[in-house]
Amino acid sequence: MLFHVRMDVAVPRDLDPDERTRLVTTEKARALELQRSGTWVHLWRVVGQYSNISVFDVDSSDELHEILWNLPLFPFMSIAVTPLTEHPSALSANP
Repeated sequence: MLFHVRMDVAVPRDLDPDERTRLVTTEKARALELQRSGTWVHLWRVVGQYSNISVFDVDSSDELHEILWNLPLFPFMSIAVTPLTEHPSALSANP
């Protein structure tokens, strides 16, 4: 199942700088791991914002839920999830 996910991050400005560095570093490592496994299929930055647009390929909405809830920066995120399905006019649907 494919999901379009928008993540807007709002880390508090008064968060301890060392904690912020730790969170950002572990978030990046987790994102790279999920990309290498084929789960986090696309990851794009939203220009001028601390946000991204991503596509996840998972077996279920429950799996996506667990992935998102376990991201290190999750406590500081607003997340919008949209399930995706192939469009009938997509080239892949009409070889």
